[in-house]
Amino acid sequence: MNPVSITSFFHDSSNTYSYLVTDNATKSSAIIDSVLDYDAAAGVTSTVSVDGILRYAEQQNVKLQWILETHVHADHLSAASYVRERSGAAMATGREITTVQSTFKQVFGLEEFVADGSQFDLLLADDEAIPLGASNIRVMHTPGHTPSCVTFVVNDSAAFVGDTIFMPDMGTARCDFPGGDAEILYASIQKILELPPETELYMCHDYGPNGRECLYKTTVAEQKQSNIHVHDGSAKYDFIAMRQQRDATLAMPALLLPAVQINIRGGRFPEPENNGVSYLKTPLNVFKK
Repeated sequence: MNPVSITSFFHDSSNTYSYLVTDNATKSSAIIDSVLDYDAAAGVTSTVSVDGILRYAEQQNVKLQWILETHVHADHLSAASYVRERSGAAMATGREITTVQSTFKQVFGLEEFVADGSQFDLLLADDEAIPLGASNIRVMHTPGHTPSCVTFVVNDSAAFVGDTIFMPDMGTARCDFPGGDAEILYASIQKILELPPETELYMCHDYGPNGRECLYKTTVAEQKQSNIHVHDGSAKYDFIAMRQQRDATLAMPALLLPAVQINIRGGRFPEPENNGVSYLKTPLNVFKK
């Protein structure tokens, strides 16, 4: 029997994959990259999607042990804090989140915000391992898209890569957010591609290029053979030039401003003001191409 079960959940409006990873021997589980529904036009959040994951976990009679975030997402709001409130599971992410928090504390003028990672229960270092029941999850620091990106490697057979690398026909992540770096991303991807060729790589996003169905899983071998940006034989400085040129043409993600403000807080809303309402800020003329 496979030591772990992995179930994917697709969030349509943000093209995000969340995962429930379960150690079959103990029924201990982790939720990776959960999503909070958000109507940007109305400024309204809901928990319909993540409640579906929680219902599935309850039906499978699993015990949530971890809520894991691969990075501070710019394209969706995290539901990590909500899952923690519902389950009591511990929230964890890479320890370099403090770098991202410090950057965006300045961008958004968040004077009262404490940029020390204390919004999470555990900050994880490169090559650190945490238990998942009888299984284990090893942390790989894979920055470049953001300074805090990590890949979670379960039992050395399945890797959850966040936004570092996509399906082979989509390529790789953008590097033009604050703290992003194409050369660093290239090095991070090489770390991932040094995993055994049969290692399964689980995507955080897919957009179905050229009309194909959205997919969530590939392998190291498939990436090395056919990833359009980093296949075997791809040159480092060609990659850097391609990534920089391509990123210069990309629009900012539609939800970057609300998402980052929520996600540096681990999915929590800003403290309500005197009228009981939480507010997000919109900095003007900061994210200019």
